[in-house]
Amino acid sequence: MPPSVAPVAPAPVAPPLAPVAKAPMAPPPLPSRTPAPVAAPKLPPVPGAPGSAPASLGSPSGTPAVPVAPGEIKVLHLKPPIVVRDFAVALGLKPFKLISELNQLVGFAAMNSTIEESVAQKVGEKYGFVLEIKHRGDAALQQAAKEKTKEKKPEEDESKFLVTRPPVVCILGHVDHGKTSLLDAIRKADVAAGEAGGITQHIGAYQILFNDRKITFLDTPGHAAFTKMRARGASVTDVAILVVAADDGFMPQTDEALKIALAEKEQHPDRFALIVAVNKMDVKGANLDQVKAQMQQRGIAPEDWGGETVTVPVSAIKGQGITELLDMILLQSDVLELKANPTAEASGVVIESEIDFGRGPLATVIVQRGTLRVGDAIVCGANYAKVRAMFDDNGNNLKEALPAAPVRVIGWSGTPDSGAQFKVVKNAREAEKLAEEEQLRLKKVATTAAAAPKEVSVEQLFANIAATQQKVLKIIVKTDVFGSSEAVRNVLENIKSTKVSLEIVAIEVGLITKNDVLMASAAGAVIIGFHTKLENGVTPLAKHHGVRIETYDIIYELGDKVRDMMADLLDPDTKEIKTGAAEVRQVFPLAKGFVAGCLVTEGKIIRNATARLRRGREILHEGKIGTLKRFKDDANEVRAGLECGVKLDDFNGYQPGDVIEAFEVQNVRASL
Repeated sequence: MPPSVAPVAPAPVAPPLAPVAKAPMAPPPLPSRTPAPVAAPKLPPVPGAPGSAPASLGSPSGTPAVPVAPGEIKVLHLKPPIVVRDFAVALGLKPFKLISELNQLVGFAAMNSTIEESVAQKVGEKYGFVLEIKHRGDAALQQAAKEKTKEKKPEEDESKFLVTRPPVVCILGHVDHGKTSLLDAIRKADVAAGEAGGITQHIGAYQILFNDRKITFLDTPGHAAFTKMRARGASVTDVAILVVAADDGFMPQTDEALKIALAEKEQHPDRFALIVAVNKMDVKGANLDQVKAQMQQRGIAPEDWGGETVTVPVSAIKGQGITELLDMILLQSDVLELKANPTAEASGVVIESEIDFGRGPLATVIVQRGTLRVGDAIVCGANYAKVRAMFDDNGNNLKEALPAAPVRVIGWSGTPDSGAQFKVVKNAREAEKLAEEEQLRLKKVATTAAAAPKEVSVEQLFANIAATQQKVLKIIVKTDVFGSSEAVRNVLENIKSTKVSLEIVAIEVGLITKNDVLMASAAGAVIIGFHTKLENGVTPLAKHHGVRIETYDIIYELGDKVRDMMADLLDPDTKEIKTGAAEVRQVFPLAKGFVAGCLVTEGKIIRNATARLRRGREILHEGKIGTLKRFKDDANEVRAGLECGVKLDDFNGYQPGDVIEAFEVQNVRASL
């Protein structure tokens, strides 16, 4: 059906014309006269039949049509493809006339030919029509624009719903500078004692109440392997506390943490603050002025030195300065004017995720906007959840979580990535649909990347061949939480060796299962567990298949052990250890040759030991000490300072001044 024609509002330069009465359906006018332009009929003509009176027609010879008045320009709505027959009906022309017009413009045209949009625009303009081409995606775009507008409207009017929210505080610093001990003093609970080796392995999110106000804390690991986790911790926080030990001052990881915090402050200067907590003020050798001087050098001068950085001396062990630190956090929070809308649909960030035995995948999240409630459907990348239950950091059940609240959410389809954004959607069906779409997108990206042709040079080809002949240690890694898997991967990827390559077959979150053992058996891999346990029946199955399983609680030990495993694959290096030396003083003839009369100068000479005869710098012979005599008696060994007779195998070319060196060859572990 041809589209409807809607008149356009008259141009402001010309006075509006009187409305034209609707013309009845009539046969087309004779080509010998030019009719006055009239409004297009609302009822479209039958396709192929003569249309209603056209807006403006040219002569049969193709002469230009009489120009129409500005008020008579009409809008014609069309959908591609534009077919000649339908276009002629829409214009009110006979098809053969439109064909003759098109033959002059573009060449050959037939009844069922399609016309390009630009050509249709020119023809439409000639007959007093402005064409609006409606593409198939336009409706969807308009709908999306409407929805976007709807989404924006609440934000524009959101100021009346904004309420003050608690600050999210991130604790950064070098390993063993007392970050967890400081948080321990704040929470008055022993967290550090439960960490393996006193090192924080995960991000912990906690909320405390101070002066009737809530403060949310993130405890980030300080070990170098946890750089990504530490950066992720800073990206969701409002106030960063940089912990510096008063006796050590700034260390490499302190500088790295400072760099992360300064980058965040540069990106969000109006909603991010930095506080330096100088810890261990009770330790012998504590020097506050030295730390402040180091701060000055790094461009974060303390307030009492004329800078802008709030600096608080504390002692986490003795609990000194903790109240002042919390006061400063709240003061900075007031300066930043932290607010959020608790009535909006909830959204936030995943801090950590893991698989809990018995409860399935769960994630620690921080709500940034809105209120998250039990029963909500949320989506996070390729994973979704119907919130079955929520817990705070003390394990208490929660029905809802307000902005800046850290909660553990149960009900996920899988373990979402740490640092990923989540949002609430209408229902679980929509959440599942969005997650599946993201899975398909990721799969498509991975397939495209794998299928992309790669140019291989001759050098690369030889390198690939060498790589196939190289010794490889294959490992399967299982960790308790997603952040740990990132850190372990980081440690393993930093183990560099030209002799042995390391291949990570799989790295996943959860318990070590029987499937992991079967996979390791098929791939010839070792299973490495970090902060995780084994399922029932895994140990006997691993023993049956000859699969090695190693579990660790400290990331340093894991890295060192993997290095040792890689070194064990190499052929051992040989090391020569000198056991003794003897100088030839005289040569004695024997029935079967000659024997060297020697004085043992160092160590000891042992029968059947490997030895070499050296004359100056030249080595004349190397073999076994077949004969060793002390005077006329056979001896097993002769020590330094004593004389003896020595014969090396069948060698007879001894001369006074030669040196016989005895040595042992030992196998030692090859180095990477």
